[in-house]
Amino acid sequence: LLRSSQPLTGPNRRRCREDEKLLGTILDEGERGFIIDTRSAQAAKQARMSGGGTEPKSSYPQWRRLHRALDRGRPLQESFARLVEACSDPSLSMDRWLGRLDGSRWLSHVKAALSTACLAAQCLDREDSKVLVHGAEGTDTTLLVTALAQLILDPSCRTLEGFLGLLQREWIEAGHPFHVRCARSASSHARGKQEAPLFLLFLDCVWQLSRQFPLSLEFGEQLLLTLSDNAYASAYGTFLCNSEKERSLCKVKESTHSLWAWLEQPEEKHKYLNPLYSHNPLVIWPSVEPQSIQLWQGFFLRWIRPSQHLQEAWDEIQRLVEGN
Repeated sequence: LLRSSQPLTGPNRRRCREDEKLLGTILDEGERGFIIDTRSAQAAKQARMSGGGTEPKSSYPQWRRLHRALDRGRPLQESFARLVEACSDPSLSMDRWLGRLDGSRWLSHVKAALSTACLAAQCLDREDSKVLVHGAEGTDTTLLVTALAQLILDPSCRTLEGFLGLLQREWIEAGHPFHVRCARSASSHARGKQEAPLFLLFLDCVWQLSRQFPLSLEFGEQLLLTLSDNAYASAYGTFLCNSEKERSLCKVKESTHSLWAWLEQPEEKHKYLNPLYSHNPLVIWPSVEPQSIQLWQGFFLRWIRPSQHLQEAWDEIQRLVEGN
């Protein structure tokens, strides 16, 4: 599973022979690979008309391109804002609530992300093929798909330690620009041009996996909520800056503490573990049918509905499991 950190062609050049050579060395003779392009076919076509976009299919004869468009900028931000506004309005009737939920299209974004990740996982697991995930910049939807695909395929990524390692590798080190994407509160009405809740979308997708496979993830919802909070406001340096280069220049590692180190302390770790966890060595294929994708109430409604009884139930489950 590979990710592209830059377009397969740059502005004003028709071919990139370095890319052709690189992708040519990945596949053996007669082997087939898949390029999953998270841009829309129309966006790629428009970019190609200006001298970039994509190279001709003939330049990559062993690779098959699949377009699976995923929104990453303003459409995703506006979708999230509409859902937050609907969740914050207690006066809505049932019909209006369902209409606002559907109109936000947030669950459609969740479904699209999981569907694309499943496609990448299927190419790897069932087709036994190499997969390159390609996006506009390689630091947003590309990371979303590769991280989810690894969760689906690899049981080691479903442990607490493995999941934090996945975040470090696929989001932090791969260069997701947390500083500009999470510049303000996720629920703020003021929107910066580059703000977008890509990481929150990823966490929502992980929650969907945990709901459909409640025994297969070692960590619980509380970890996902803690990560969402720290992505926007944190006492730790893990999510600071936009890239590893910026973190190095700002000496983040030398000047701040790591969120991962804090979460893995024994006295903290137990708060985030799933008491029902049982190692599952199999691939977990999530359902992406509309009725299978649900609103993440623990995040979107946590300031509205009381969580006391849910926490008490969770504590009782943990007590019973430990007692046995």
